[in-house]
Amino acid sequence: MNPDLPFSPAADRNRGPIGDMLQQWLPRGAAVLELASGTGQHAAHLAAVRPDWTWQPTEAEAAALPALALRCAGLANVAVPQHLDVLNGPWPTRPGGWDAVFCANLVHIAPWAVTPALMRGAASVLAPQGQLVMYGPYIVDGEPLAPGNQAFDADLRQRHPAWGLRRLAAVDEVAAAAGLQRVGRADMPANNLMLRWRFAKSVTT
Repeated sequence: MNPDLPFSPAADRNRGPIGDMLQQWLPRGAAVLELASGTGQHAAHLAAVRPDWTWQPTEAEAAALPALALRCAGLANVAVPQHLDVLNGPWPTRPGGWDAVFCANLVHIAPWAVTPALMRGAASVLAPQGQLVMYGPYIVDGEPLAPGNQAFDADLRQRHPAWGLRRLAAVDEVAAAAGLQRVGRADMPANNLMLRWRFAKSVTT
């Protein structure tokens, strides 16, 4: 590990469980567009674990791109990181679309407008049988909110009034508006969820 690179302890802890679930959900040879790649720890780990996957990291903070590129240097299946502001685009594309769009821990540390924009953007670049996969904490109607997530939500809202844990029902609603239907949920460590959506027409045909 390069001590000069930014490091997220949370990303280090959750990369294993996230990788295990993605290996169940994503096909062999998947081409993955990652949103909000941050330090690049997920990209570097998952690309190393699955050399058959191709990984396109992106980050809204242009200043983070050099360190992100350095962390993934030497991994032939990781493309040069690109700048992507989910609200403003443009989104990276590939012929035939991406097999998956992956995003960890974004929507609760961004204004709500980012969530519908994310859904619309993902729908615009996914392959017909592709899937959007998101990881993080959510508020699920009818299920008790873990004390840790309650405290986290309160801390987020104190840090920024537009931040906070999102109701899964509201996320599903804006996904549906973009033509996406949730087809998977997995309970993860530390009261997080892995969720996936696919095009509604691909689910029903």
